[in-house]
Amino acid sequence: MDKTNRNVQKLLDRELLSKEQEMGIRNYFSQGIFSLRNELLFLMYLSVLLFTSGVGILIYKNIDTIGHSIILLVMLALTVVCFYFSFKESKGFSKEDIDFENPVYNYLVLLAVILSCSFMGYIQFQYAIFGNYFEISIYISAFIALASAYYFNNKSALSIGITALVTSLGISLTPRTLINNDVYWNEMLSYYGLLLGVIIVLWSVHSKKIGLKKHFDLVLLTFALHLINICCIAGLINDIWVLFFFLMAGTCYFFYKKSFEIEAISIYIFTLLYGFIGFNIVIVRFLEHTDFEDFWELFIVILPVYFITSIVLFIKAIKNFNKKTNDSLQ
Repeated sequence: MDKTNRNVQKLLDRELLSKEQEMGIRNYFSQGIFSLRNELLFLMYLSVLLFTSGVGILIYKNIDTIGHSIILLVMLALTVVCFYFSFKESKGFSKEDIDFENPVYNYLVLLAVILSCSFMGYIQFQYAIFGNYFEISIYISAFIALASAYYFNNKSALSIGITALVTSLGISLTPRTLINNDVYWNEMLSYYGLLLGVIIVLWSVHSKKIGLKKHFDLVLLTFALHLINICCIAGLINDIWVLFFFLMAGTCYFFYKKSFEIEAISIYIFTLLYGFIGFNIVIVRFLEHTDFEDFWELFIVILPVYFITSIVLFIKAIKNFNKKTNDSLQ
């Protein structure tokens, strides 16, 4: 409440609010009314995930009695129905952030995309309609998800589409990826991942330039951040690590600047974390060429101080980011 009063006072001081508007805002907040919109939308999102998970479990446990053809027909019918009502209620394609009048249809689009991707994966796995080229079904799923994202203005569908493209390369963007992933042992995967990450960044810059779904910027940059940095980390543990060191330094600088530009603390935090990981890997690479036995005792003493200092600097950096972004709003 104090923060609200301060913000109202700032707007009043800058003559952006009239006295009547100020009194209306203060009276509204004094009633203690709060919105359940976010909670309801979260429950809708959770219900879509639970429904699709439940369908998957039901199919798995009763596959012998239901039959593959019946399952595929039901999935296709549900997908068509979901897309039919989504198109019916949609306002059509727009470059701007135009949403459904009823937010429930956003989750209907999400359900349609998940079902269509599941359908493509299922029919390829069971009947191999594309032969041994399993990637084709993934590309089709990615196309459906990305087309739905831009037509229906759906960020969840966008995430699914990009995830499908990344998966087609054999790379997974999960916390486990930082510990164990084929990209670390397959140099070609790291090159493909870098290429896709750069393409996503370029698409984000181009989209912003032409005004195409500028609010998708955070989603696109988040995927690009993880993809490029994971591939750079993979490069740092390989033979040509010097090249990847400069590439990762440039990447971290780019996303550092972007985090302030779009005021995204998640981009800022992960940029710092990836930069810290890369920096420590480079230190280890240098120590490989050093007679470490003479410095072992000194290393044991310095190591705790190093990590404590890093934590303190990390916390100060987060506070500095919040201060700068809050000052820009004033």
